[in-house]
Amino acid sequence: MESHSLSVCNHLLLYIELTATTLTSWHLLVTFCSLHVALWMKFFEHKPFDPRAVLGFGVLNGISIGLLNLSLGFNSVGFYQMTKLAIIPCTVVLETIFFRKMFSRKIQFSLVILLLGVGIATVTDLQLNMLGSVLSLLAVITTCVAQIMTNTIQKKYKVSSTQLLYQSCPYQAITLFVTGPFLDGLLTNQNVFAFKYTSQVVFFIVLSCLISVSVNFSTFLVIGKTSPVTYQVLGHLKTCLVLAFGYLLLKDAFSWRNILGILVAVIGMVLYSYYCTLETQQKATETSTQLPQMDENEKDPLVSAENGSGLISDNGVQKQDPVWNSNKDFQA
Repeated sequence: MESHSLSVCNHLLLYIELTATTLTSWHLLVTFCSLHVALWMKFFEHKPFDPRAVLGFGVLNGISIGLLNLSLGFNSVGFYQMTKLAIIPCTVVLETIFFRKMFSRKIQFSLVILLLGVGIATVTDLQLNMLGSVLSLLAVITTCVAQIMTNTIQKKYKVSSTQLLYQSCPYQAITLFVTGPFLDGLLTNQNVFAFKYTSQVVFFIVLSCLISVSVNFSTFLVIGKTSPVTYQVLGHLKTCLVLAFGYLLLKDAFSWRNILGILVAVIGMVLYSYYCTLETQQKATETSTQLPQMDENEKDPLVSAENGSGLISDNGVQKQDPVWNSNKDFQA
């Protein structure tokens, strides 16, 4: 019985390895169908917006997933982990340059501690090659841009994570379904559809597709509500938890280097969460102190007059600016 279970697990792992990109396209297709049912049941409202933005975003997301799989196929596992670590600093640089977003020294320090810890825990062998390095660079850039767009589009068009995921899912699924068999065949030298689909494999494929619905939804939700950097921090937390549970439950090989790396990474995550919470509270405090001052200025007629928002007559009654004057300002 035990040998049969191991055989099924090995068969399933082999399938996932051979069809990683194609399987992801099925995940996205099931996610779209599930959201379509949710829309039909009125769990959320359909809110169309710029179709070019949806198309570009969906295709870019699909391309980034394909490039990450190619990066893993043409590089060692250690170099692939370095690629994933590079996503956070790349995101910080892009948001600083193009969105003028400022990251404090404390936030930067906590991210360095986090990346150092994850690097110690996961990065082992580093084997470099030109093709793998180029693919990794492209994977990092496309992933960063796609995650930044996830946050930006939700705020710009005022759409929820569910609405954005629903509209972009078909384009992601089509992109990966068209390119998936070719990419998987390129990496494994085998035909995806020639695989032996046993009942156990089909069961786990369906199960993985159902689980992917919540994974895809949570991805868009976290990025939309927080930021791409915070999402990557949570991703590295997941990596540390996988290592820890693998050791505790599956008795995987574990060294003091893994333990040290996880501890350092957890310290970085705690510092990042603390500094983010502290800065959020400071911004809220500054906003709350500015609002009463603005209200007082609006109530003071002299200040309003100095700001040009009203005129004071001889008997002390405040008069509004002439309408024709403000209309001229708008027309000019």
